Amino acid sequence: MKTTWNRIVQTLKGRSSTPLPEAGAEPVLDADLPGSMPTADAALAAPLNWAYLLPTARTARWLAVGTVVAAAGLMVYRNPPVQHLAQGDLGVRLNQFTGAVSLWRDGSVWVVPGLHTVRVFSLRDQSYRPEAMRQATGSAPLQSVEGLSLGLDLSVRYALDPNSPAVKAGNLPDNVGADIVEPAVQGLVYKVFARYTVREIFSSKRAEIAQIIETELRARLAADGVTLRSLQIGKVDLPAEYRRGMDSLLAEELASEKMRYTLELKDKRVRETELDANADKVRREVAAEAAAREQVIAAKAQEEAMKHVLPFKQRQIEQRQLEAEAERVARVKAAEGNAQARRIEANGEADARQKLAEAEAYRMDRVGKVNAEQMAREGALVTKHPLLIQKTLADKLSDKIQVIIAPPPTNGDFIGAALLGGNRNAQAGATQAAAVADDATTSQAVEQ
Repeated sequence: MKTTWNRIVQTLKGRSSTPLPEAGAEPVLDADLPGSMPTADAALAAPLNWAYLLPTARTARWLAVGTVVAAAGLMVYRNPPVQHLAQGDLGVRLNQFTGAVSLWRDGSVWVVPGLHTVRVFSLRDQSYRPEAMRQATGSAPLQSVEGLSLGLDLSVRYALDPNSPAVKAGNLPDNVGADIVEPAVQGLVYKVFARYTVREIFSSKRAEIAQIIETELRARLAADGVTLRSLQIGKVDLPAEYRRGMDSLLAEELASEKMRYTLELKDKRVRETELDANADKVRREVAAEAAAREQVIAAKAQEEAMKHVLPFKQRQIEQRQLEAEAERVARVKAAEGNAQARRIEANGEADARQKLAEAEAYRMDRVGKVNAEQMAREGALVTKHPLLIQKTLADKLSDKIQVIIAPPPTNGDFIGAALLGGNRNAQAGATQAAAVADDATTSQAVEQ
């Protein structure tokens, strides 16, 4: 090894003093150097100078520096000088030279490798459930005062107390649950359950046992910097033989309790029947006395009422007589009033009829005068214009006759004279026209 190192050093020294060959030139052998013996065999047998294939001193120094830097980086990577804690964690930093202990909860802290050691503990709530004592046939069941094995489902919830002296001193073990909580729980639970019987553990003293365990365990864990949050006792697993015996015992106790309650119920029913009979007897007596008192009170009330009823009846009779007399007088007055009203109505009706008759006579007189005057005017008009008779006849027949074909008369008479039978018909037509004119005049007068 030493020989090899010496050769490397000599080679490096020789390379540093020997110029490097130019590019494209052949390497120079040791035989070609000044002072060497130029022989053909030596030139052929001389070895190649390997110094040119090794790194220079500068390159070796840089390689050494790089190696040191890489080693430092690897050390920093494996042991970072800054350590960060997550939420809910507690960091304990110990100075190995001074022995000072510092705590921090959140954030980052400087940790110098070789100077500081850091331990991280969780402040979150943790739970411990011993599996060895859950079954009566398990590996480490509980023992009662009778020596029977039983299982218990126990749940302990705990957390570290950052203000306790043990935590501040940094004396906590790495695994708090396995090194502190589990021994404390097992040592206390086995000791407490050994004081009670299986029956007390299963039924009557469960709350008391839980209270005792929680109180003592809280004090033990507090001395080691652990806070007990809660302790719960769940299912109690009894031995199979004891469970069967307890089931039969409970069945017998339930049967005896049922019989006792049945007897008490029957006794109460007998007392209830007796009380019902006495109550019915008292109820009937009270009802009879109440009915008798009610009849006496009713008779007295009727007697008292008759004293007031007879005068009242007498007053009713007198009132009815007075009402009958008043009704008779009212009827007489009403009859007299009706007769007088009828007389007044008759006189009024006679006066009205007389007035109507006078009005009718006056109307007829006026109508006659008006008709006479109208006829005089129409006669004068017809005498002056004889063709009005033909016009009136045509007007009367216009709504009944659509077309009349007749030859005109030779004497210039009415065109319908041939149809009506000559002069006779013409005279009758004139008479009818005069009557129609009179009717029209009369109707006009009446309307006026």
